[in-house]
Amino acid sequence: MSDESRTIMRVLGGETLSPPPIWLMRQAGRYLPEYRQTRAKAGSFLDLCYSPDYAVEVTLQPIRRFAFDAAILFSDILVIPDALKRNVRFNEGSGPEMDPIDETGIRALRADHVLAHLEPVFETLRRLRVELPFETTLLGFCGAPWTVATYMIAGHGTPDQAPARLFAYRYPEAFEHLLMLLAEISADYLVAQIDAGADAVQIFDSWAGVLGAREFEAFAVKPVAKMIASVKARRPQARIIAFAKGAGFMLKDYRQKTGADAIGLDWSVPLPFAVELQKEGPIQGNLDPMRVVAGGRALKEGVDDILEHLGQGPLIFNLGHGITPQADPQHVTTLVEHVRSWKG
Repeated sequence: MSDESRTIMRVLGGETLSPPPIWLMRQAGRYLPEYRQTRAKAGSFLDLCYSPDYAVEVTLQPIRRFAFDAAILFSDILVIPDALKRNVRFNEGSGPEMDPIDETGIRALRADHVLAHLEPVFETLRRLRVELPFETTLLGFCGAPWTVATYMIAGHGTPDQAPARLFAYRYPEAFEHLLMLLAEISADYLVAQIDAGADAVQIFDSWAGVLGAREFEAFAVKPVAKMIASVKARRPQARIIAFAKGAGFMLKDYRQKTGADAIGLDWSVPLPFAVELQKEGPIQGNLDPMRVVAGGRALKEGVDDILEHLGQGPLIFNLGHGITPQADPQHVTTLVEHVRSWKG
């Protein structure tokens, strides 16, 4: 059997498939009862991420249940600051926290032992490549430097990332140093994921939408372009999806400037604009996750709109952000069946 059976890899290479392949961001997560059971056994959330036994299990759970066309490594974007010794912790009900970093802390950062710290992640990928069905694409991922930096500056998530934006204005040299260091480390991390078995990787810039145009160029485009160039220089066959949530019309030349093979779209991107972006290459998205929570007519209408607009070009069907804990697994079954029944 050849790699041609991995439909997502074919789309990432520019093919149009009907129906399109499908996977969902956060497809392994709290909406699944089997995930909640495994999570309870694992201890802390980071223990779950760093235990190959548990991480493999939760990665495989949505593949067993829904037979998605891709499995995405179960981990978190904040394993990078954790590897940089920023005392990352995940608290039930309040989200991730870490020691906030300042100019002195940025200068003191050392990347020497990051990949060694992340070895359990690579072991998870090696096991997954063996255990997954051959035709299932295995995706690795990391956070984009801007998004990871926002948590490192504030020490926690914030609604509009004001602490990171203010820090960037006040201390531009230190902030650029942080972004470029994160770009270097993250590129090394993605290369190691590919070497461990990932077929393709995704870069999540979940907070790109809070940036103005100038800042988007400096904080979102430049570091991601550096990462992708570094990965492709070492692994020319690498396929990379870049997802800049909330970037809107700033996505117009995002693919060209970053070198991404495909771009992920959130649900706020107008479908006629998505059609224009698709003319330049593969896209991924972009169903509103609330339609999966609602189910019924709302779900099917949303799927139909996307397929009617984007089904004639290279498309990986996905949500416009991660599936939410409130989603009914039966609605996900309906979603997958509806996508796969489409005759474009």
